[in-house]
Amino acid sequence: MEQLPESLPDNPLPLLNEWLKHAKAADVLPNPDAMTLATVSESGAVSARIILCKMLVEEPGYLIFYTNYESPKGIDIGSGSRVAGVFHWDKLDRQVRIEGIAVRSPDDESDAYFATRDKESQIGAWTSVQSQPLGSRQELKDKHVATARKLADLQDESGKTEIPRPPFWGGYRIWIDKVEFWCRGEARLHDRGCWTRSLEASDRGFKVDDWTCTRLQP
Repeated sequence: MEQLPESLPDNPLPLLNEWLKHAKAADVLPNPDAMTLATVSESGAVSARIILCKMLVEEPGYLIFYTNYESPKGIDIGSGSRVAGVFHWDKLDRQVRIEGIAVRSPDDESDAYFATRDKESQIGAWTSVQSQPLGSRQELKDKHVATARKLADLQDESGKTEIPRPPFWGGYRIWIDKVEFWCRGEARLHDRGCWTRSLEASDRGFKVDDWTCTRLQP
């Protein structure tokens, strides 16, 4: 079974990027970039859900996902920005856990990503008040049709419909300060490596310290 390097790297994020690329290339999972994201509400309630990691920026070290800012996870992040995540690639015998601080992505970054989404996904972002009660499935379909008609009136100078990003929808950057890699081992002697660093808030996000690492018993 494949294990972690005998000499653990100083920076774990290139290895995480390598594992993500391998999971995509292996074509054994429908969503290899899927990650379980855990948040904590202001009252202390913990919740988790699956999100898609859209990008990992090795330096200075954060990953990006997109969602409705007014969703439960968005509200949780607004009340306390620490989050945790898990990538689990069962057929590859690999897992990565992360912890860090989530902050909203810059508006221009969210605008650029929203522009790459297909029109139906853009309309869906405007249609849904995520996680709020719904009377029926038909009610949502009717709202989607009405929203599509309203947005169809938005055209640029060439006459092409351009749907703007909703102000309540966009990206989050998770600035990572802890990473743990796991590889399945024979006789349950799994291989684990853990990296930590400190983050200091700054005008440009966070100042980061060097990583420290150690192997962990299974």
